[in-house]
Amino acid sequence: MKLNSIRVIVPCSTTTTTTTNPTVRPLPIRCCTLTAQQSQPMTRLRVQNLSLDDDRRSHINAFETALLDPVQPPRSDRTRLGKKWMEYQGVSNWDGLLDPLDDNLRQEILRYGQFVDAAYKSFDFDPSSPSYATCKFPKSSLLDRSGLPETGYRLTRNLRATSGIQLPGWVGRAPSWVATRSSWIGYVAVCQDKEEIARLGRRDVVIAFRGTATCLEWLENLRATLSHLPNRTGRPTGPDGCGPMVESGFLSLYTSGTELNPSLQQMVREEIGRLLQSYGDEPLSLTITGHSLGAALATLAAYDIKTHFKRAPLVTVMSFGGPRVGNRSFRCRLEKQGTKVLRIVNSEDPITKVPGFVLDDCHASRPHDFHVAALPSWIRKRVKDTPWVYAEVGKELRLSSRDSPYLSGFNVATCHELKTYLHLVDGFVSSTCPFRATARRVLGKHKRHRV
Repeated sequence: MKLNSIRVIVPCSTTTTTTTNPTVRPLPIRCCTLTAQQSQPMTRLRVQNLSLDDDRRSHINAFETALLDPVQPPRSDRTRLGKKWMEYQGVSNWDGLLDPLDDNLRQEILRYGQFVDAAYKSFDFDPSSPSYATCKFPKSSLLDRSGLPETGYRLTRNLRATSGIQLPGWVGRAPSWVATRSSWIGYVAVCQDKEEIARLGRRDVVIAFRGTATCLEWLENLRATLSHLPNRTGRPTGPDGCGPMVESGFLSLYTSGTELNPSLQQMVREEIGRLLQSYGDEPLSLTITGHSLGAALATLAAYDIKTHFKRAPLVTVMSFGGPRVGNRSFRCRLEKQGTKVLRIVNSEDPITKVPGFVLDDCHASRPHDFHVAALPSWIRKRVKDTPWVYAEVGKELRLSSRDSPYLSGFNVATCHELKTYLHLVDGFVSSTCPFRATARRVLGKHKRHRV
């Protein structure tokens, strides 16, 4: 079977970025300005003079949707972060590192994104399987078997999330997967390799969360009104009942538990407490990363850790395609406690624009924000009291599927996939030159992760 040529946009170039994978040849260096002919979107693979049955055509169509699959260089080829590691963990809110995107930061974002990818690959998505909603691999080999050999990290705890939704009686007659209340959601891993610790400049602890997979997780996502975060006494914070509020469904998945399954919050606290006792006297970072629902849970976990542990290390969230999580009071509390959040956002991804609406007086340049400052004071107060007002948190790295020459024509669901996010991070240069010519290219089937 003969495949004819593929015609693509010529991406932007950069002289500061080089490919570290010897098996991949970079595209020729070009300037950032594209000609009218070059700016046409990538055409479908042209397969001529073939008579194919439907099954073989489906395989061809799957191959046609191939895109960039970022490949991490070996650890020995990665840059030593040394004393600058705190900058890449956001201690200065990534000032000067995002536009243009610093190459070291790019590699760190991709590295943490692959920990999330491992959480997806380790989850049993098959509702007909007796092990549905559990982890397919043992802790000792999870990273290796999910495509991440020789990371230098060792898994120390599996994590589960439990839904707090009260189910109607008829659910007992439905298939068992419909009522799966507790499911494997991610893991905790600790860097144990001395060479990797030296390269990173500290010992790093990673918490990685996958996105939505089960029926009840989808239902929790739809519970979009805001709920108060309880303080240590179990009552809402603030003398008048006001204070940090977060999406009800996310909070339910983080704090709900059963007699057999402790809450995700309890598991995270127990494991982080144990690790702080073991490694608290050495340079330590805690990086929480996730995609979609996992991004929201990562933000909640970061807030909870900094609130619960008085001597918590630098806590950084790297989230991919995350929805909004809480109100302005929640954002202010995150900032005050020193939690650093880097949100990687695809402009074409609708999940990043929900739930609720944004009420933000400080960022009037954002076209999607709703600004209350111009409204009469009595309306302003009513709007601020609504349980639908959310606030964006942390620092944003905004990308766009439209900037990639390899993603033209993809649908909305594809814009939200983790692999799309990693592809865009791998290729992004700056707001004026959005895609680099030396982005690594690996053609292969585009496997969708559930979101």
